[in-house]
Amino acid sequence: MASWKVSHVPNKTLDIYVLKDQIMSDYKKAYIAGGCFWGMEDLFRTQPGVIDTEVGYIGGQNDHPTYRNHPGHAEGIEITYDPSKTSFKQLLDFFFRIHDPSTVDRQGNDIGSSYRSAIFFQNEEEKKDAEEMIRIVDASGRWDGKVVTTLEPYKPFWPAEEEHQDYLVKRPNGYTCHFERFGTFL
Repeated sequence: MASWKVSHVPNKTLDIYVLKDQIMSDYKKAYIAGGCFWGMEDLFRTQPGVIDTEVGYIGGQNDHPTYRNHPGHAEGIEITYDPSKTSFKQLLDFFFRIHDPSTVDRQGNDIGSSYRSAIFFQNEEEKKDAEEMIRIVDASGRWDGKVVTTLEPYKPFWPAEEEHQDYLVKRPNGYTCHFERFGTFL
């Protein structure tokens, strides 16, 4: 974490925002999709090192997509995490345990490209980690088929409408097809 010294505090509210930005700059973000974003968010929010989650749309054709208009977009999740407490590879390990990466464009009752399994890599290191995790998951033989998760270059992430954020917190008995199926692959 960055360290700093403040000798004069003329506006406490402004300084709180500056402090938050300095702390947030030590965090990283990961972008994944694995079916309905409600269940993914609900499980990731409790993982060690995860600071924040937000559901939205990623990888598609239009700007400012909505639930009713998101051609080509996946229902995805933006994960803000502390790299001193967890890693991108550890997040992917959990990702491959809570959804079925061997089904094309489907998770549970949800069917279509919006529900595809995808990792949106932001750099070559993330792409390399994702490729390695796919090899590990395939070699484990835990899933009936081979991993079909796509590796896609990062495109802008568009937050979903407010009613989709924290959906299963607001509706504890709401629909999800996500659950932890196995222990770690690592």
